[in-house]
Amino acid sequence: MTTETEIRASDVPADNAGTIAVPRLDQQLCFALYSASGLMTKLYRPLLDPLGLTYPQYLAMLALWQRSPMTVGELGEALGLDSATLTPLVKRMEAGGLVTRRRDSADERRVLVEPTAKGQALRANMKDVTAALDCSMPLERAELKALHGTLTRLVAGLRDAVAEPAE
Repeated sequence: MTTETEIRASDVPADNAGTIAVPRLDQQLCFALYSASGLMTKLYRPLLDPLGLTYPQYLAMLALWQRSPMTVGELGEALGLDSATLTPLVKRMEAGGLVTRRRDSADERRVLVEPTAKGQALRANMKDVTAALDCSMPLERAELKALHGTLTRLVAGLRDAVAEPAE
């Protein structure tokens, strides 16, 4: 399925020498998503800095407030992060007193992560963050809800597309 801003290779005009022109940057879905992600992160920064959180830490805390304790693997799956990226993130959060890590007594191979009292206390500030972001959104609530649904389906489809086949 393509959108009006996507183009297929057959839609790209060739120049007089028969060389296919490169698609325009502003017509690329990947660039629109990349730009939107970077701008969203910039919007969050001044709201999260006073709380001592980076944007990835905020996302991790959201996941942990939803359900904890979580194994490191479960947290990585929820955030779409691999262990090489997640482990340093969780270690920084632990050093900042936001989370604790401990071995699962039922299975020593598993490491459980959960918010500390300090990490739980940050949850009360999230209404302020959400309210400030709502004021910055250039779309109506219904448009944001529809966009969220579309992006959620896109992410699920992309995860399926990049998943390694089962052996």
